[in-house]
Amino acid sequence: MSREPSRIDLLELDIDLRLSDLWREAADVTDWNLDVVAAFIRAAYGKGYCDALTEESPGMLCQEHGYRIPDGRLPERRSVASLERQRDAA
Repeated sequence: MSREPSRIDLLELDIDLRLSDLWREAADVTDWNLDVVAAFIRAAYGKGYCDALTEESPGMLCQEHGYRIPDGRLPERRSVASLERQRDAA
């Protein structure tokens, strides 16, 4: 029985295609250990970051797959000292 791929299936396929070079390298690894896994995670993260920076329009991957485009602004990061001063003032 054939079924239509879900939205997540199509997104996973798109991401796998973008990571095809890493998948090929992973197939050649015979000695998996924490260092190798960490290197692949960093490489995949970096690839995604670079892909996002070079998209024709920001959020294109989300839009193509029917997902909401996230707000690009990150919440303000506060230092530990700033949080401690805020706590002490309360």
